[in-house]
Amino acid sequence: MRFAKGHGTENDFVILPDPDGSLDLTRETVAALCDRRAGIGGDGVLRVVRTRALGEVLPESAASSASCEWFMDYRNADGGIAEMCGNGVRVFARYLIESGLAEGTSFGVGTRAGARHITVEANGDITVDMGRPEVMGKGSAGLADGTVHGTRVSVGNPHLACPVDRPLSEIDLSEQPRLDAAEFPEGANVEVFTETAPGALEMRVYERGAAETRSCGTGIVAVAAAATPPGEGATWRVRVLGGECIVYLDADGARLRGPAVILAEGDVDGARLG
Repeated sequence: MRFAKGHGTENDFVILPDPDGSLDLTRETVAALCDRRAGIGGDGVLRVVRTRALGEVLPESAASSASCEWFMDYRNADGGIAEMCGNGVRVFARYLIESGLAEGTSFGVGTRAGARHITVEANGDITVDMGRPEVMGKGSAGLADGTVHGTRVSVGNPHLACPVDRPLSEIDLSEQPRLDAAEFPEGANVEVFTETAPGALEMRVYERGAAETRSCGTGIVAVAAAATPPGEGATWRVRVLGGECIVYLDADGARLRGPAVILAEGDVDGARLG
């Protein structure tokens, strides 16, 4: 298998070029690739496939992806399929550019949450149109050291964004958060965040299917949406363990801007995984 390795604010991914959709990517293969000792290591896998070769019927929510040549088939580190990944789609776009699969500074990428428009900025950052975050009411999660309360937000995938009034370093995210299945039937990413200055947030995240990660792009958008008064626009700088991104919120939705890096390319012997 050919592969590349990349990251966006240290949220890292194994990238698998599969333009014609011929790769049999099982849950077990994804988990083995993402294993940080016996595999390549990553928070998830990005399969690079032409939308017409995807081989699955997309839900109505993803119908706009049919207009895109390339589709980001995203899998969490445990092998489960996920709807969207904000850092992943920037890394995916960087791979398309550096591999000569996309040209120019503006193009679309298909995802299970729908088409996402990409803009390559003059300084090399990549901005992704993330759609309109949907604020869905209050919720709570049980952590290893207590319960946190926050706002349920959909950014194409489910989140619980929880403001806290103590240092984030004191919060224990070593265990999978306990969620109400009625509120989150598909599970959710759980973020804890605090406002550190006007227009500035800091957050940590436990990602569904991956444990705590250094960053989560959709989570960054979720905490920005949770921190913004209803009906208002805002620009937030959001600091995560792996760096910083900017979120622009207005009547048209959310745009996420940040770095994306391809670190390496090579081959992996699938028979030796796991």
